[in-house]
Amino acid sequence: HQTMPPEAFLYPLPYEYYKDLKVRRYGFHGTSHKYVAKNVAKAMGKKPEDVNVITVHLGNGGSISAVKAGKCVDTSMGMTPLAGVMMGSRCGDIDPAILRYISEEKNMTPAEIDNVLNKESGLLGICGMSDMRDIHAAVENGDEKAKLAVDMFSYRVKKFIGSYYAALGTVDAIVFTAGIGENDDIVRADVCS
Repeated sequence: HQTMPPEAFLYPLPYEYYKDLKVRRYGFHGTSHKYVAKNVAKAMGKKPEDVNVITVHLGNGGSISAVKAGKCVDTSMGMTPLAGVMMGSRCGDIDPAILRYISEEKNMTPAEIDNVLNKESGLLGICGMSDMRDIHAAVENGDEKAKLAVDMFSYRVKKFIGSYYAALGTVDAIVFTAGIGENDDIVRADVCS
């Protein structure tokens, strides 16, 4: 992710936060995204610099990257792995003003809110389960919250893919990896529909 340009890795905060505190988008799963982008180019019989790829790493944690001509130009996770798409127990992107509202309404400390965002949200927060296999089984049994969790998850992944398609201009491949990405044909079909 170190190949991202400043317009992708900087946050729209006072610039001194970047200079003094190193607040910026760092991204995660970089080794996975790099490996997948390189190997999809190889599978297509092309050099990495001749391919634009959206890599979709979906497991209990998830991140999506836009890879242009072999270089990452954007990624969904941020300074921490909390940002981006909804995950097993992480919320992904939310309105930051929600944090103050929750803090005041529930009388919670920043540490307590951080715990909720990282360990009690995402799929788990919506339907009480964080393993997509269990969630699909619950959907089969008519669990409406499980269905909502799958729909929310797929929708958020689809939104990132769409935004990265716009950023790249042309896309040669969308590649899914990690536990959900590799094995969950229901989520892949929902995302690609």
